[in-house]
Amino acid sequence: MSIPEQKFKIAIFGGSGYGGSELLRILLFHPYVEIVLVTAKEHASKSVGSVHRNLLGMTDLIFEESPADFSTLENIDLAFFALPHGQALNLIPQLPLNVKAIDLSGDFRLNDAVVFEQFYNLEHTAAELQKKFVYGLTETNREAIKTASYIANPGCFATATLLAMAPMIKSGLTTGKIIVDAKTGSSGSGAKSAANTHHPQRVNSFYAYKPFMHQHLPEIEQHLGEIGDFQNHLVFMTHSLPVARGIFVTCYLETTANMTNEDLLNLYRHFYEDSFFIRFVDGSPDINWVKTTNFCDISVHSNGNHVVIFSAIDNLVKGAAGQAVQNMNLMFGLNEKTGLIFSGSNP
Repeated sequence: MSIPEQKFKIAIFGGSGYGGSELLRILLFHPYVEIVLVTAKEHASKSVGSVHRNLLGMTDLIFEESPADFSTLENIDLAFFALPHGQALNLIPQLPLNVKAIDLSGDFRLNDAVVFEQFYNLEHTAAELQKKFVYGLTETNREAIKTASYIANPGCFATATLLAMAPMIKSGLTTGKIIVDAKTGSSGSGAKSAANTHHPQRVNSFYAYKPFMHQHLPEIEQHLGEIGDFQNHLVFMTHSLPVARGIFVTCYLETTANMTNEDLLNLYRHFYEDSFFIRFVDGSPDINWVKTTNFCDISVHSNGNHVVIFSAIDNLVKGAAGQAVQNMNLMFGLNEKTGLIFSGSNP
């Protein structure tokens, strides 16, 4: 890694939501970047510290409205887009050609415009630009990310699921149906409350939602097909956990040969031997161990040719802002751990 002579200039579009807040929390202390613009339409002219009270006294940044003329952004090195689905589709095409972009929404994750419209209820209006986007699951797409100008940051459920399943799919040992049982905290629904996403309701409840139609399903299937010969039928079910943050995923698989726990662990350790943010734990991961961190904790279990993989991440960090910064580091030729070495806390 070469030390940059000057800091990279960064813009954050959509800094008032949970994803934007986490980008600010991480990037304000990143040694090689300077945030020069952070937008938030509803909070324009307010200080970042007055909106995100955890950042009070940490920065003098003021939220601004998105610039009317994007040619004024030529001095920016990279722009993060932490906006609701559909907005980056219109904004990223306006960026000057020299400006790199990382989109945290689902706008550029899917290669098939018809599938995108089916799962997001939006028309994809940037088909040519879509071809330039690289899927930003760092641990499986590291080399492509290094030379990319545009990154589609994976969804939180997709991140936890793909990291749990990638070594098995790459091995070619899976057969039959794969069942994924995924659970998330209320922060995954964003900062604005709605009837079924408001935390006071969710904190005392547990329920499933979007059966067979969660928007992260097609990106999981798409990327598994890029990792290996993925021919399995995938059943993907999502649930609401009565917690604020964290994702816990359980993957049930069948293998073509009997495997011991040691076989599985060796396979996974080899696959992730260069991946600092993947940790292997005994028994089961716990979302408390990964909260506010960029780690993904994984445990593997076998009963002959029946395999269960558990994974746990923080949906706002490894599932969003942390992974975005990890990708940014690679795009700038930095060590991917830069600015991301922080532990969680005991409950």
